Amino acid sequence: MADMLKTEHWRTRVREVRRQLVREGPPWTRDREGDFETVTLPECECDCDLLRDLLISEGAETVVEVGLAYASSALAIGEALANVSPPRPRHVIIDPFQERDWSNVGWDPLRSAGLDSIATLVLTPSSIALPQLVTASLPPDATRLTRSPCASRPLSGPGWRSDQNTWQIGTRSG
Repeated sequence: MADMLKTEHWRTRVREVRRQLVREGPPWTRDREGDFETVTLPECECDCDLLRDLLISEGAETVVEVGLAYASSALAIGEALANVSPPRPRHVIIDPFQERDWSNVGWDPLRSAGLDSIATLVLTPSSIALPQLVTASLPPDATRLTRSPCASRPLSGPGWRSDQNTWQIGTRSG
């Protein structure tokens, strides 16, 4: 019963942080006019809801995402993992620029939502981190690669399907 209450609290907290980001925006943005609106398309929160719902319907346990920015999609992934409530949820986020160029504006709301207990922020370029994950036999249920020269090489391995700027829902068997 205590685990169920903890899980419900976690789900509620993730939803609250997601709604707050949409409603108020991030506490900091890069020095580019309309950057948050351009990068995250917050008025189209439905895209993140669709992502969340897809991951829930697939029963995702492990998700690899390249690019964190303001964390809109990462919070949706966290909400999906909280709803699926797998035994060992895992969200690997690869973003070598989050700390230096983004001042952790994406990582901080994940921590605030309690998602740092299942999420790992990898500050290594995706050209290095993704092959390491494949080699380590971390088969994701879903991957998201953003447009980046580092994310342009296809990956292969059990559960891995990749393409630029798309979500790929895989299976652990490949």
